[in-house]
Amino acid sequence: MHKIVGPLRRASIYGLVSYAGLVLINNSELDLPNMWIAYLPMFIGVYVLTQWLDRKFGG
Repeated sequence: MHKIVGPLRRASIYGLVSYAGLVLINNSELDLPNMWIAYLPMFIGVYVLTQWLDRKFGG
């Protein structure tokens, strides 16, 4: 059971934070020629935040 808790926690954190980031970007009415200009930094930030939160709550 302990082997699945860590990956499940990380996936949950990543899913929640990335979904919130996508909602923020998609509702911000940005008019960019390529939306990856906004998505790429967001997903990098989501990854870093997910790692930090996992270490904080994972012990």
